[in-house]
Amino acid sequence: MPSIRFRLNGVETDIDADPDRSLLDILRGPLRMTGPHFGCGANECGACNVIVGDRAVAACDTPLWSVADKDITTVEGLGTEQRPHPLQRAFIAEQALQCGYCVSGILMSAAALLMQNRNPTGEDVRAALDRNLCRCGSHNRMVRAVLRAAAEMAAQ
Repeated sequence: MPSIRFRLNGVETDIDADPDRSLLDILRGPLRMTGPHFGCGANECGACNVIVGDRAVAACDTPLWSVADKDITTVEGLGTEQRPHPLQRAFIAEQALQCGYCVSGILMSAAALLMQNRNPTGEDVRAALDRNLCRCGSHNRMVRAVLRAAAEMAAQ
C-alpha cells in the first residue's frame, strides 16, 4: 500500500492505506477522529465535512489520494477545551447545539466561510450552511452564532 502524507490538524501525518478509500474512513478508523460523522455517504448532508486547505469538503466522498500534501482540519483541530475557537464559543452562547450529530460538519462549513470571508452577511452564512442538513430546528441560532463569531474575530 502506498503511503499518503498530509497535515491533520497541524500535525504531519503519514498513512499506509488504499488511496481510493474515503477520507472519512481513514479519519474515523485508523486516525480516530470521531468529529466527522457518517451521515449519507453521498455528499448530501454535511455531517462529515472537514476543511481541506480553506474549503469545506465532504470527507465521505473525498478519496484519500486527493488530500496528499494538503492541510486537513477536523472539528478536533478547530479549538481546544481550554481555548475554544470563536465559533465554538458562539455556538454555545447562542444555544445553537442540539443533538450534535450535524454540528461538527456545520462548524467546519462555518470555519471555512470565515477563512474566506471575515465579514459575512446573514445571507452569506445561510449559503455556506445550505448543504448541511440539520433536523433540530436551530438554523437561525446557528446563523446568529456564525455572525457572532465573525464579529468576535474581527474585533481581535
